[in-house]
Amino acid sequence: MTRHGVLVGATASGKSALALALARRDPTWELVSVDSMQLYRGMDIGTAKPTPAEQAAVPHHLIDVLDPWEDGTVAWYQQEARRALAEIEARGHRALLVGGTGLYVQAVVDDLDIPGQFPEVRAELEAEPDTGALYERLRALDPAAAQRIDPANRRRTVRALEVTLGSGRPFSSYGPGVHAHGETAFVQVGLHVEPEVLDQRIAARYEAQMAAGFLAEVRRLCADPRGLSRTARQALGYKELI
Repeated sequence: MTRHGVLVGATASGKSALALALARRDPTWELVSVDSMQLYRGMDIGTAKPTPAEQAAVPHHLIDVLDPWEDGTVAWYQQEARRALAEIEARGHRALLVGGTGLYVQAVVDDLDIPGQFPEVRAELEAEPDTGALYERLRALDPAAAQRIDPANRRRTVRALEVTLGSGRPFSSYGPGVHAHGETAFVQVGLHVEPEVLDQRIAARYEAQMAAGFLAEVRRLCADPRGLSRTARQALGYKELI
């Protein structure tokens, strides 16, 4: 069986540079982005997306596959990543997953069972201002899920209720949750860089991004009448400049 790899680490820890060097040295590696914002076309500077030259030198996957007005979900990413891995395996190559979106990494590595979206149910739940009442409702319907959620965490409570009511299945039946890590076929490597070094690198990266036209990139995105999706708007750096 093909052993795929995963390279994780904090922002500016050097993941992309190391992955590129490895793939240049061994052409059996193909790089798969696990960055929820590099998925978006036109969001280039602020996501530190690999340059066109870098993408031409080494096969890259799951970059520039969504428009900024489209929502990116974990379930959608998991499906696309599985497709990319199958194509890479069919060529007799190995995939190296590279990126810092932890839930996306876990969706692939731990093969999470991800429930669907039920927007009508969610809208009804969001109309209830009392988070405590929502939590008590969840505790009555799915006590196992409620036990894993902080009663004050409205977002997670609403999501658990949305799935339980929308799917007809308890939220807890979708698996042990993101804090459980079973056996996996992926070889995982994490990069560690001292926090003070990361601080310096991030500051230097941000200055370079601003000099390269980051603000103009955000202005262009905001000027598009189709707007930015809920997920695209949350991109680190973009939401602050917006």
